[in-house]
Amino acid sequence: MSHLDASLDEPYTEHRFANAITTAPRLTIAVPTYRDDARPLIARLAALPDAANCALLLFDDGSGRRDLIEAHTKALAAFPGPAAMISANLNRGRSTARNRLVSLSETDWILFLDADMLPDDDRFLQHYLDELAAQSSPALIAGGFTVKQIKPNSDQRLHYVQADRYDCVDAAARAREPGRFVYSSNILAHRRVLESVRFDEAFSGWGWEDVDWGLRVAALFEIRHIDNSATHLGLETDSVLVEKFGTSGENFARLVQKHPEAARSMPLFRAARTMKPFAFAAPIAKSAALQKAFPDYVRVTALKLFRAMMYSKYL
Repeated sequence: MSHLDASLDEPYTEHRFANAITTAPRLTIAVPTYRDDARPLIARLAALPDAANCALLLFDDGSGRRDLIEAHTKALAAFPGPAAMISANLNRGRSTARNRLVSLSETDWILFLDADMLPDDDRFLQHYLDELAAQSSPALIAGGFTVKQIKPNSDQRLHYVQADRYDCVDAAARAREPGRFVYSSNILAHRRVLESVRFDEAFSGWGWEDVDWGLRVAALFEIRHIDNSATHLGLETDSVLVEKFGTSGENFARLVQKHPEAARSMPLFRAARTMKPFAFAAPIAKSAALQKAFPDYVRVTALKLFRAMMYSKYL
């Protein structure tokens, strides 16, 4: 991976930096970021065995944070393998950032990690390197995520409980619906998979582009789920989480349109259809989800009902 300079490869300016290491890596760690401080992730990766066998590629999706860009540049300069950062002057969204990272990576295997993730195991990279060495054909290998390394504050409790109960799923459970449980915050994929099945840039805002992508990959390639997790550090505050749940209905409707059979098998789809006559009560469910005095199970149930009521408008 060579030094990169400012260029105009795209319809918007991209400024580039690379360290001086030119060894041939076995995989590229691709990190999309937007106003997240990726330094804890960079430091953790740099300290792992086999870091020198990996390239690290960071894409700043138009954050406009010069201080953060400079801090990331300094952190990447100390990475033991080839490392580079591309910072764009315009925000184009998560799918575009991931597709751009694929085009910039130079290895056959690419490990996607979100900037607010932190590997749970010191052998995190070794597990993935072992997997790719054993793989005889292009595939997607999903490691899953946890909340093991984070202690939520009182205003993050709702997201912590919701994620721990419904998203932090072990490999055996994820494998029962391999396309549905692909979280692109921690996945290893062969370049042929990523070039054949690009992330859909028509999804805007938050939610469901991962599920859409996973279902499309499952139709063409093997998806293997393993227990090689990373902690999601970026828990949302209660108000932000509720806002995201309430405004992602259009993305869910796009998922239903593209994958009607798979979407209709989801409990959320059935709940949204059931809640359609009661959509007027969404503000009540929202208020209950935000009540810190309520027990966790009440708040999470209210959050799920709120989302179903809001999504019902699009079905």
